[in-house]
Amino acid sequence: MDQREADALVAVLGPLLRAYETLFLVARHFHPPRFDELMAQIGTPDEDLRSARSTQQDALASLGEIRTLLDAAGEAALNAFAGLRRAQEGSGDVINVFRTFRFVPTGLAALYPLASALPPVNRFFLDPALRSDAALQARLIGPPAHDKVGVMHFAADDSPSSEGERGGFWLYVPEYYSPGRAWPLVMALHGGSGTGRQFLWSWLRDARSRGAILAAPTSVGSTWALTGEDVDTPNLLRVLEFIRSNWTVDPERLLLTGMSDGGTFAYVSGLESTSPFTHLAPVSAAFHPLLAAMIDGTRVRGLPIHIVHGALDWMFPAAMAREAKRMLSAAGADVTYREIDDLSHTYPREVNAAMLTWLTRERAAIS
Repeated sequence: MDQREADALVAVLGPLLRAYETLFLVARHFHPPRFDELMAQIGTPDEDLRSARSTQQDALASLGEIRTLLDAAGEAALNAFAGLRRAQEGSGDVINVFRTFRFVPTGLAALYPLASALPPVNRFFLDPALRSDAALQARLIGPPAHDKVGVMHFAADDSPSSEGERGGFWLYVPEYYSPGRAWPLVMALHGGSGTGRQFLWSWLRDARSRGAILAAPTSVGSTWALTGEDVDTPNLLRVLEFIRSNWTVDPERLLLTGMSDGGTFAYVSGLESTSPFTHLAPVSAAFHPLLAAMIDGTRVRGLPIHIVHGALDWMFPAAMAREAKRMLSAAGADVTYREIDDLSHTYPREVNAAMLTWLTRERAAIS
């Protein structure tokens, strides 16, 4: 890469990464009554990105796969902003805003392969609190020391595939993975009508930064089996067993978490008497009193549960989460409860680091 190409790469990466940080901010703080106010605060990062891409396109033309990946990530970001601005103009509703956010994981998937080669992208895929950790950055630059690491997809028959979302799962194993130690596992369940492919990126920065294996399954049906036959718990157990048979997992640090319907299903599945998960962390989830009536006293006694909910949640009011805390605590669970004042019905990525610390602390206490 000559100096002209290097300069062009820097000129494009800056606006591109800032665009995604802005999209993260909008996704985190989206609350329908305050949408116009939020959009007014973000400025025009999409215009900055569009201008940089146009100005530098000739200089980047010879960069081959790097150029291809940057183009894909840039297009996804611009499509996301376009959808948000259409919604702001009145041609979209809440559901369309959530659909617009689906461009973000598409762009991140295109951008991630560059993390091992380009230091700015490497830092972008780290927890902001750890971006000054030079040793961590160095562990993630260059080819990994082991195979079967990084981002992978497995269809329902356990074979690596880009097809077969339903019943399949996405997996991230840190590139510095070593089989000589037992790694904590986070199984993160998407919200209603989502997929593991989308939800993986809600956790990847933290798993990558702090050393955890991350699984993001996709429900068998259009959402998790909250009514009727439970077809999802057996699938989660299949996924867990597959991971355990291929990577070294700490049996005392198995976290089942999820957002919205995924959080509700973390209750439904994780409270079963035979569940192997050692920790539960439902986020923005519904909790029906019938769940309390089904609780197995032996299972729940002392079970670490970390509940996160938004005070502004318009889909599942915070009163549900407070009642869950009361009932689960009364049943003997070890409940941590966090209610976030400015959180609506969106995923608060800032809680991930605290959840991993909680998971580690609980493990240390058991040891």
